[in-house]
Amino acid sequence: MASELRVNTLKDASGNNSVGMAYVAEGSTKAWINPNTAKTAINDSLNISSLDDDGTGDFGLNYATSFNTVYYVFSCGMDDAGTSAAVWQVDGTNGTYATGSTDFESYYVTSGNDRTNYDIYCFVQLLGDLA
Repeated sequence: MASELRVNTLKDASGNNSVGMAYVAEGSTKAWINPNTAKTAINDSLNISSLDDDGTGDFGLNYATSFNTVYYVFSCGMDDAGTSAAVWQVDGTNGTYATGSTDFESYYVTSGNDRTNYDIYCFVQLLGDLA
């Protein structure tokens, strides 16, 4: 039988430091991934069921538990492996930003607005309310 614990505030063992449950429930990372996009492999993750390879520099994340709305935050850092002017973007034109998945691209700017997609190492976290 499952149990449930209901509290308003969490405190450390000394009772000096506390945090409200709203910050824990609403402010915590709900999904993260450390993928090896060059090999389309997941090094480690939380709440990520799979990583899609849709072509060079074009990927998709699928969530084990969906978000409540599409208004969650996608945040990432990357290692561009020595290439210049790397850019990371959630692709609203060619991809999707859905409650259960996100498509995204990695590329570098070659000149002006021209870009070339490439596979990079990235570290992604997602914040928002889960369904």
